Amino acid sequence: MPFYGYYFDPTYILVLVGAVICLIASARVKTTFHKYDKVRSMSGMTGAQAAERILHAAGIYDVSIQHVPGSLTDHYDPRSKVLRLSDSVYGSASVAAVGVAAHECGHAIQHQKSYTPLMVRGAIVPVANLGSYAAWPLIIIGMFITSSTGSLLINIGIICFSLAVLFQLVTLPVEFNASRRAVQILGDTGILGQEELRGTRKVLGAAALTYVASAAAAILQLLRLLLLFGGRSDD
Repeated sequence: MPFYGYYFDPTYILVLVGAVICLIASARVKTTFHKYDKVRSMSGMTGAQAAERILHAAGIYDVSIQHVPGSLTDHYDPRSKVLRLSDSVYGSASVAAVGVAAHECGHAIQHQKSYTPLMVRGAIVPVANLGSYAAWPLIIIGMFITSSTGSLLINIGIICFSLAVLFQLVTLPVEFNASRRAVQILGDTGILGQEELRGTRKVLGAAALTYVASAAAAILQLLRLLLLFGGRSDD
């Protein structure tokens, strides 16, 4: 097995790089959101009100809007057709809150229009979840088996992890498209003015970077696994 010593593994650098990227992206989205969360929209509409108007303007009346606890825990659930908005978005009339609410509406519109990347992501969710749960147990068990069975388990674990990475990659166009839809809808409906839209773009752009960071971290972790076990023999 190509281990690099019991006390130092240089491939951990890849993990650290991925972690740093994620921390930077997370800090940026929080900073940007808090900045524009202090800017009240001229329309005075809250995130929930803006979401309802956007959905109805798109001809969507079968999606309910719910208030959920937390900060930036907003998401759209296509299975139950529920758009859930967090404490920081639901009742806030800020430019940031309206932008986030519109982004989630973008996912509901994607669902209505059967947007291909969203459909693909939904289809691979079960295998991606299975892969993320099974990958590391298989790899760890395989590490302690020196026969061909151990190599087989490790390879299966890496394939499982690859499925989780694939999910991260498919998520990117889904999130970028939802943000583009959000900005366009907010402008077309007049919910936000042009100056306010600039702030919304920054908030949604920072949020998109968190998905890019997560995908990059997952790819780096996959690269590390390939470096560690790609040359393992069956002996």
